[in-house]
Amino acid sequence: MRKIVKVSKIIFFTFFAMILFVGMAVFIYHNYQKGKESSLISEGTPVDFNNKEINVYMEGGGEDTYVFMSGSGIAAPVYELKGLYSKFAKENKIVVIERAGYGYSDVFHDDRDIDTILEQSRKSLMESGNKPPYILVPHSVSGIEAIYWAQKYPSEVKGIIALDIGLPHQYVTHKMGMVDSLTVKGLNLLTKMGLHRLVPSAVYNPEVIRQSFLTDHEKEMYKTLSYKQFFNDDMEQELLQSYNNGKKSVNLPIPKDTPILFLDAIADENENSKYTKQKKEDYEDFAEKLLKGDVIKLKGTHSIYLYAPDEIYDLSMEFIK
Repeated sequence: MRKIVKVSKIIFFTFFAMILFVGMAVFIYHNYQKGKESSLISEGTPVDFNNKEINVYMEGGGEDTYVFMSGSGIAAPVYELKGLYSKFAKENKIVVIERAGYGYSDVFHDDRDIDTILEQSRKSLMESGNKPPYILVPHSVSGIEAIYWAQKYPSEVKGIIALDIGLPHQYVTHKMGMVDSLTVKGLNLLTKMGLHRLVPSAVYNPEVIRQSFLTDHEKEMYKTLSYKQFFNDDMEQELLQSYNNGKKSVNLPIPKDTPILFLDAIADENENSKYTKQKKEDYEDFAEKLLKGDVIKLKGTHSIYLYAPDEIYDLSMEFIK
């Protein structure tokens, strides 16, 4: 019996030592790679915020300025959204704002309050030479900021092309629970340890690599930025603050004078789900309260910009005109 216990202890401590060794090796490698990644030359115009910078990428020209706003966790927006915004850039001016913690922007380590996020976006656009009004193109959680923008500064928002966005009241109604909050915090902690580098498919979207809208060099930059920025402190706080940020918007009148096109992404396997039906109903209820609003179903996953860029462009042009 004593021999079994002794052997068991040896196995346990050997296993523990191996886990510790691997963890330390990954952590050291992670920080080594971060050092290399910190020297990346940005694609865009940096805007200064007290020695921290937000990156603004611009392309094209035209009467309207389309401002692309990525969803949560899209670590390299300039690259991931290129398949869509390149369609718009042929005849319009496009701008991609990489929020704090995203892409070539710095991690700000603030609380990601919606007023802070919005004022950073407005200053970034103004100081990079992009004057309002804008047509906002938000995806997912950026829907909170886009609608709040239209509520607070209606003269600055000519319209909104909403790519499967989360509505402010949805983040309030479906408040993040304890388990979800702990999951978000845990994921952030694991990222700081560098363990995300062991699971590439969770760090960046393989579909971006599979498609051809990026060059080989851009694909490498996309991967590198994704590893560097994946689920950092700003991304964590953005999710943890989604209830409070949504609540601020809900407490203001709906921006009924702002035209909004809701593009509702629906995957075949989720077409009849309760969530899909409720999302469609929420979009339609919101659109009915606007002077000009429409809801159009698009076939594809939540990252709809990767699956229907031509359709999104055509629908957007028709709606804005």
